[in-house]
Amino acid sequence: MHTILPFFLAMIAAVVILEMWATKLKIAYPIVLVVAGLLISFIPGLPAVRVNPDLIFFIFLPPLLFEASWGVSFKEMKKWWRIISSFAFLVVFFTALSVAVFANYFLPGFSIALGFLLGGIVSPPDAISTAAITKFVKIPKSTSAILEGESLLNDASSLIIFRFAMVTVGTGQFIWFQAAGSFVWMVIGGAAIGLVLAWLFVKAHKCLPTTPTSDIALTLIEPYLMYWLAEQLHCSGVLAVVCGGLYMSSNRLLFLNSASRISAYSVWDSLVFILNGIVFLIIGLDLPEIVDGLRADGTPLHTAIGYGVMVTLVLIVARMISAYCAMLATIIFRPQVRPRGTTRLRTFLLPLMLGWTGMRGVVSLAAALSVPVAFDNGILFPQRNLILFITFVTILLTLLVQGLTLPYFIRRTGIFDGLDQEETTHDTRQQMKQGLKQHVYLFLKEKYENELNGHAGMEKLLHIWEERSKANSEDLMNEQTKKIFIALLESQRAYLTELNKDPLIDEEIIREQLYQIDLEEERIKII
Repeated sequence: MHTILPFFLAMIAAVVILEMWATKLKIAYPIVLVVAGLLISFIPGLPAVRVNPDLIFFIFLPPLLFEASWGVSFKEMKKWWRIISSFAFLVVFFTALSVAVFANYFLPGFSIALGFLLGGIVSPPDAISTAAITKFVKIPKSTSAILEGESLLNDASSLIIFRFAMVTVGTGQFIWFQAAGSFVWMVIGGAAIGLVLAWLFVKAHKCLPTTPTSDIALTLIEPYLMYWLAEQLHCSGVLAVVCGGLYMSSNRLLFLNSASRISAYSVWDSLVFILNGIVFLIIGLDLPEIVDGLRADGTPLHTAIGYGVMVTLVLIVARMISAYCAMLATIIFRPQVRPRGTTRLRTFLLPLMLGWTGMRGVVSLAAALSVPVAFDNGILFPQRNLILFITFVTILLTLLVQGLTLPYFIRRTGIFDGLDQEETTHDTRQQMKQGLKQHVYLFLKEKYENELNGHAGMEKLLHIWEERSKANSEDLMNEQTKKIFIALLESQRAYLTELNKDPLIDEEIIREQLYQIDLEEERIKII
């Protein structure tokens, strides 16, 4: 313990330093962390990094998925649900199938079941990697929403494939009607458990006399409870966390006060950053142990690298094909919502760009590490070390090749040029603020007209604090004006919530303004 603890503290410090360096170089930090972990792993004398396969999902996935579900726009997910669903389920299955067929024909010792196991591991793209890479380039909100929505759901579908493949490899048989029933229960049961628990958590936050500290502590526990209960009932823990997180996120104004929401942003950002950083470092640090396993199996390193490169090519091609099929289906069935470029060439390149965003990361690593060394009867799991190595090569190549070239590809092709995204966002923000000012004025005149008459402090508030220094604290803000002002802020939240129902309004802009209102409320409380 005294040896491992300093090592993990050093890992956290390394994550912070490398992230700052990556930001300065304008490179996505997952790329830098993986490469750094790989280089660090060659330093002699470092303790081996081994994560318990039974705990890898439970430690990292619930908080990462929960935080991602709070950040995604549910309104945008509903708008693009067809293409998100196709990428999250159909594309994942097609990718896993492609890998399974390739592995069965070209990788020695791989059956179709073992190929599906490998396909389930490497099929889901990593949301963290994609978000970190695309932040250095400007992409439309529609593309961002598709990638975010896909990342929330494809983890569940890939892990369902992984679980069925594990059972098939262990038992040697696949009964399709039992699998179909299990699939339905895993999906519906997982979603239902997440929603029911989320509803209970919301009620608990509202009824209990919580403080910002206790609110945040509860939000740290909740994703683990959702995941654990769903897994105990043989449902999808991933879907439980995602559905529960989406429900709680859409109701955050009902059960968290302004202080809790403000504090939660910082706590969760720091927690998720540390967890992601450790995982990406582990990806690099775990390579020597994987290579030792390959040597023990008698597999030449250059042969294993070749297999990893070929599987990576299969993944890229399968995602490209899927992106163009999704584009074609959208043109046929929903032409009014299909993504469009400014020219035919750029429209044609949109699926290519979407297909090039398939970087692998946390989920693939977690699934690969959870493959047991041996079955319960003591028989060694077939090709485990090769599966681990191929997964590592896939993660490394997609991060380095696709991750480093994606920003260049977007800039070089100018695929999003001329879409006037910045101008549209600016205009929307200005219209929202103007409408909010008008709403504030009408709210005060209709509800507090008597209180406003002759009240010097409130008049100064209405003039945006222009003469704040001329009034003493009692004139400026007494208990009565505090009550009125907080009611005014609540009215603004209600106005923005109603405004968010407009499909043309960017939800991110609404959330930015709601955060500003939270800050204003906390400032008023301490005057």
